[in-house]
Amino acid sequence: MILGTTKLLGVVGYPVAHSLSPVMHNAAIAQLGADYIYLPFPVAPDQLKPAIAGFQAIGVQGFNVTIPHKQTVMPLLSGISEVAQVIGAVNTVAWTDQGWWGTNTDVIGFMAPLKAMNRDWQGAIALVLGNGGSARAVVAGCAQLGCADTWVVGRDPKKLEAFHASWQDSTLVPRLSVYPWSELPVLLPQASLVVNTTPIGMHPKVEETPLSQAEIESLQPGAIAYDLIYTPRPTQFLQLAQSRGAIACDGLEMLVQQGAAALELWLQQPVPVDTMRQSLLEQLQGK
Repeated sequence: MILGTTKLLGVVGYPVAHSLSPVMHNAAIAQLGADYIYLPFPVAPDQLKPAIAGFQAIGVQGFNVTIPHKQTVMPLLSGISEVAQVIGAVNTVAWTDQGWWGTNTDVIGFMAPLKAMNRDWQGAIALVLGNGGSARAVVAGCAQLGCADTWVVGRDPKKLEAFHASWQDSTLVPRLSVYPWSELPVLLPQASLVVNTTPIGMHPKVEETPLSQAEIESLQPGAIAYDLIYTPRPTQFLQLAQSRGAIACDGLEMLVQQGAAALELWLQQPVPVDTMRQSLLEQLQGK
């Protein structure tokens, strides 16, 4: 029930109509009986600054940030967590006594299913496909897991070098190397964890895969193939990796866990993660 006392949360993006965040957040809020509602806020890039000022004026308690605002929102905030500064992106903002404070829960979301596997990551090599914004959270997550090395592979040499240089002063990511895509045949057999951060294989181009059949066959049996994509489930990449003997992990759990971490920050209490996950599964299955 929406009352005069109901507090506002939401997600800021452009476009944002496709976002599944309202589904899982409102399911959790309803189960908790909390006096909140979570809404999608479509905000064009040139309207971000006035929108955030408006949020303050009407008492919005917090909001998630998605494409294309994860970087451009940062100068508009009063404070930013260390992990968000290192990643260079904010996906969660909360109102505090000092003003808007931003952090990044994508790292927590990325790590959650990997931590649940109870593996020893100390000697592991993580191979990250792609060097865009999503790769930054993955690199930080691999470092926090304790991976011995993180290797990032990309197609554009200039972007790869810029990506590498952006981490040079970071103490949170001690061991990071970048390689051209052509090095994959050498790198893949050594990797314990392979993460696809590219959009290759996403709906509607569901037959595409970031790795060829031959490349996937070079994976270690028992390696983890992790695709940040959650539509379709599973992606072609994960299907092929599983047939090779790899352990498949898709992006749905990352979506759930990063959302749960944000909601806990706003509500200052534990949230029903299972309810959030189930609401997404039902939405994706068209129920």
